[in-house]
Amino acid sequence: MRPSPSDSSSEQSSSQPPEQQSEFESALDPDQYDPYNPYSYAGHSAETSDDGGHAPSMNPYELPPGYDAATLDPFYNPSMGYHTQSLNFHLYTNPRPEALSHRYFISDEIREELQRRSETIRTAPPNGLGLPEELQGYHSLVPLEPIGAERRKFGNWYSTLYRATNSSDGVTYVLRRVENFRLMQQAAFSSIETWSRLRHPNIISVHEAFTTRAFNDSSLVVVYEDHPDAQTIHEAHIKVKPPQFQHGRLQAQSNRVSERTIWSYIIQIANALKATHDAGLAVRLIDATKILVTGKNRVRLGSCGVVDVLMYDMPADLTQMQQDDLTMFGALIMQLCTGSMSSMHNVQKALESIGRNYSADLKSVVLFLLSKPAHRTIGQLFDMIGSRLLTELDETQNAVDRLEGELMTELENARLVRLLCKFGFINERPEHNHETRWSETGDRYIVKLFRDYVFHQVDEIGRPVVDMTHVLACLNKLDAGTDERIMLVSRDEQSCLVVSYREIKACVESAFTELVRA
Repeated sequence: MRPSPSDSSSEQSSSQPPEQQSEFESALDPDQYDPYNPYSYAGHSAETSDDGGHAPSMNPYELPPGYDAATLDPFYNPSMGYHTQSLNFHLYTNPRPEALSHRYFISDEIREELQRRSETIRTAPPNGLGLPEELQGYHSLVPLEPIGAERRKFGNWYSTLYRATNSSDGVTYVLRRVENFRLMQQAAFSSIETWSRLRHPNIISVHEAFTTRAFNDSSLVVVYEDHPDAQTIHEAHIKVKPPQFQHGRLQAQSNRVSERTIWSYIIQIANALKATHDAGLAVRLIDATKILVTGKNRVRLGSCGVVDVLMYDMPADLTQMQQDDLTMFGALIMQLCTGSMSSMHNVQKALESIGRNYSADLKSVVLFLLSKPAHRTIGQLFDMIGSRLLTELDETQNAVDRLEGELMTELENARLVRLLCKFGFINERPEHNHETRWSETGDRYIVKLFRDYVFHQVDEIGRPVVDMTHVLACLNKLDAGTDERIMLVSRDEQSCLVVSYREIKACVESAFTELVRA
């Protein structure tokens, strides 16, 4: 008999008082429409997570306190009324095998985040929306933003985002539909073909584009790679968050972003711009509402290629468009530093706020991007921030090392699963070779007793013993075939066998081989 292990758990919580808003944040309305970018919109209504903002951290790839990935889908409005029942993410039976968990299970934090992404991808489409069942090889359309009176505008057109599954590869994609757009020239899709060949870790990949009348109008649809449970920079850092109770009273939450996080964003976006400009393209849309924060402070430029199609009849000089990219980039950094979408209304006051709260290097980057020299290049920006690149590279490599370490914890699980599958094939198998008690005789009987020894133990008063550490230890000893001997007792306690793990392993292999040959 094995005594029931004690079940102990502890929780630690930490909270930090929010920082006071700067003068600039209080002087300007953060929800005011930004006329600088014709493709941004006012009244952004997507819900955000109650994460309390990103706390300053030396490592931008660490999850901030209160991070809730379940609410971070940038295209999915939690106010829409077709939520699915949340999964039970705590899949491992208590008590946790603390002695072995670091070797056989990834951390709960990463596992729950991946589970939420999987749940988001499998969200069922709601009924009664009149969406087409099939759209150029895509099915199961799920709207990712409000439909109806709250439709959002993309330039001069209304635009809606959907998640859909591709029939050919079974992968989910995000479809941006631009309503009532009439394509005049097929050559307008040439830029989409160029974008689809561009693969970059900080750009949401473009898959394809097409026109359709499946929505009872002439619509343009551009297909993008799907990043579930992401959020826009606007939702993560700029949109005003509701006050929360902290230290016994209701307190406003600060939108201030740590300088380390801003430098990480600057380097990633600059890297994406360099790849775009080197490919002979221009992003033409660098806006806080179109850039996604995915995973742990990873940012990706979104909605690429749409403006090229919409504005095909209004050609512009490539050099000028790339200069506009840099100017929009500077405006984005200013919005992040001030926590306001309307910071371009008073540039001088915004720069003063940046000078008070951030380093002189960051202010110099903003001044360079917003200046109007004869010809700026993204390469000149990299010359300015060269020393910061090494820090970002170090943190990226550290993040890769951490993920590889988490992956290593799952590496040995395959061996244990193979053993469990063999048990399932052998135990309780009726009438093999016309023997009704095949699983109860010979080598198979020892396998059955070992199964009971591992999974069906009880304590001194007959309660089931649920001990993952015991299970993992026994299965690993069996897989290794050690000479350690154990005592196996039948359920009626009339039979008792003393065998080694090596002998049990031989019995398992013999019985399984007999099944395979049959």
